[in-house]
Amino acid sequence: MNTQPSDTTLITNFNLGGVIASYIFLGLSLWINTDVSLSTKGFWALAVVMLTISLVNFVKYKFDARIAADRLSRLEQAKNEKLLSEYVEKP
Repeated sequence: MNTQPSDTTLITNFNLGGVIASYIFLGLSLWINTDVSLSTKGFWALAVVMLTISLVNFVKYKFDARIAADRLSRLEQAKNEKLLSEYVEKP
């Protein structure tokens, strides 16, 4: 069951395209720049990859926290609805 709206998919794909374009431009700038040694270029590339991994983990944990909070609020709402329905049904 797909509950993700299509505009969210569009935004996600747009951001993915931006990340891919950034990597392409970074690769081109590291490849073309001849003033910097190869080992320095490797460290820069490694730093960008590690930063990307950290960003992905950060976003994942933020989404997990949001989903957990949403799940708790749904449980609380269902509990309140059950209590209200039991109160209304009592003679």
